[in-house]
Amino acid sequence: MRRMAQEPGNRHEAERRVSGRIQREVMQLVLDRKLRPGDPLPTESELMDDLEVSRNSVREALKALQALDIVEIRHGYGTYVGQASLTPFVDGLTFRALTRPDDEMDALNEILQVREVLEEGLIRRVTTTVSEPELDRLEAVVDRMEAAGREGRPFPELDREFHELLYGTLGNAFVPQLLGAFWTVFRRVALAREWPGGPAPELTARRHRDIVRALRSRDAESAERAMTDHFSGIEAAVTGAPARGRPDARGVF
Repeated sequence: MRRMAQEPGNRHEAERRVSGRIQREVMQLVLDRKLRPGDPLPTESELMDDLEVSRNSVREALKALQALDIVEIRHGYGTYVGQASLTPFVDGLTFRALTRPDDEMDALNEILQVREVLEEGLIRRVTTTVSEPELDRLEAVVDRMEAAGREGRPFPELDREFHELLYGTLGNAFVPQLLGAFWTVFRRVALAREWPGGPAPELTARRHRDIVRALRSRDAESAERAMTDHFSGIEAAVTGAPARGRPDARGVF
């Protein structure tokens, strides 16, 4: 009896499973051989022989891995181990936030809350790891913030630089990368939603100055409180709710 042709849905599902298996095996190969970003991978023909799959299956799997920045395909040269950056994560999270059906500011606030939880949890550790030269660099960034604030200019890139320097003192390379990813997503979503912006620049600069002052005193509690105040101002601008924390000398939160 003649076998019926495989239905398109079943065929696509089988191809997806094969592609997933090849992706996992290529990643395992990288780990087993202790390859590093930029190292060459086996050729398509070698992968076909080793994995016993077709050339088309290998190419589809490599394209999927390239989208994840796990491999880098250099046309005419070969395939190499990628940087495994957080770019796919940033792109995916941005897309997810922008396609939410509920209130358009909810996604922005939730991204901010993740950053807040991470940074408030880490700032206490920073008080024990940050050195005086690193504090000097942080203070120099705040000086530039204040100069911009006096002119009424926003300074998102200085804000990012400050936080990357701050958590770079922990000696954990993944921390500033992860926080930077959430920062990028927040900025992208904010621009897409046409969010008017956070607190006034001079107030934002003062909040960062408070963080540096607490760190210089090696006062973990004050550093955490200063970080909370910093985020509460941004949250208030996103949600329209009153800022949490204590008022400053001028009665401004």
